[in-house]
Amino acid sequence: MGTWDIGPFDNDTAADFCGSLDEAAEGEREGVVRGALLRVVGTADYLEAPEGEEAVAAAALVAAQCPGGDPVDSAYGPEEPLPDLSALRGDAVQALDRVMTEPSELLELWAESDGDPWLASVRRLRDVLLAQEVAEGRHPSRAEGHSVR
Repeated sequence: MGTWDIGPFDNDTAADFCGSLDEAAEGEREGVVRGALLRVVGTADYLEAPEGEEAVAAAALVAAQCPGGDPVDSAYGPEEPLPDLSALRGDAVQALDRVMTEPSELLELWAESDGDPWLASVRRLRDVLLAQEVAEGRHPSRAEGHSVR
């Protein structure tokens, strides 16, 4: 696993994902983020780590645009401006729920090491996304049939 820290952009897959965002035409960037989230949400079987890492990075980009969200200041985050991603909050929550639900290779890999800080980081992203939905009077999004660890 090409991972060097617990942050959403601290792995090779997330860095490559952000590079693909920079290479995408301005009008296609939201679709790239949405695609990364929906690939994970739609996975009922074993979720491979690269898909999970992309989804966590995509969710972090959405959360960065929410009140209380951490800015994307990683050298491995996208350099090009992103459009308004607020419409993707529900998808981002569902994707994070799926990443943190078995069977998930990313969850397994972090469980083999000291995964508590990583889990806390992912939960914080989820909390920021949910707080924005609640503030706007929406029901919090949850992936059907998935529990959050």
